[in-house]
Amino acid sequence: MGEWYFEYEIQVNRPGLLGDISSLLGMLRVNIVSINGVDEDRRGMLLSTDNEESIQRFISIVSTMENINVTRFRQPKLRDHLALRHGHYIPRDADEKNTFRFVRDELGILVDFMAELFKKEGHKLIGIRGMPRVGKTESIVAASVCANKRWLFISSTMIKQTVRSSLMGDEFNGNNIFILDGAVTRRSNDERHQQLVREIMGMPMIKVIEHPDLFVQHSSYKLEDFDYIIELRNHPDEEITYEIIQKNDVFPNTNDLGGFGGFSF
Repeated sequence: MGEWYFEYEIQVNRPGLLGDISSLLGMLRVNIVSINGVDEDRRGMLLSTDNEESIQRFISIVSTMENINVTRFRQPKLRDHLALRHGHYIPRDADEKNTFRFVRDELGILVDFMAELFKKEGHKLIGIRGMPRVGKTESIVAASVCANKRWLFISSTMIKQTVRSSLMGDEFNGNNIFILDGAVTRRSNDERHQQLVREIMGMPMIKVIEHPDLFVQHSSYKLEDFDYIIELRNHPDEEITYEIIQKNDVFPNTNDLGGFGGFSF
């Protein structure tokens, strides 16, 4: 059974519009799996059918309807599923297609988005930008829990400064989520920590790096190596800058947790 994401913009919000579209789908034996309003004046539907000819006939007919404008019709993507779930589309950078933007009021959508990324198997390198105390680390941890993944701090300042120099037992498990703070790792002079970071970065695991711009400054990695870049702001117009971190020595000491494993679920 194939699935399609269908979205339309309402031009004239007349009574019975949704009923007409639903009736047409019913006559063509196309199922509505889910439906929701998406942003202003748009409605999205997840459709399913085992007859592709029916779905093509449907899109051919609705494209001629005067009261709506078809905005999306495609195989559903992650952003489509989340838009249906939350009624809001995740903004994406027009030039950098792998950069997604959130504000603090959208933490629920952000956690859902990252959890879906974490559930997928295979290597992923994810960077998350944002000012201090905007909710970056908390969102990563919450997404790990939602995805039923164990999370491990390799470097962090969430509760106290963490700089790991070794892992123990199953902590190298590919099912774990490895969290690094690019600012902390960049400032660390512990060669054992740097070697651990290089080892983890070379393994097919999910890595989430806060402050990716600082991380790449003193590493062989480039921003182009990241599969996803997430930007989290307190409000849409907030500028993300690293001057506060770079001007103030906010990481004067390091606490090596050795094989403790940090905080994990």
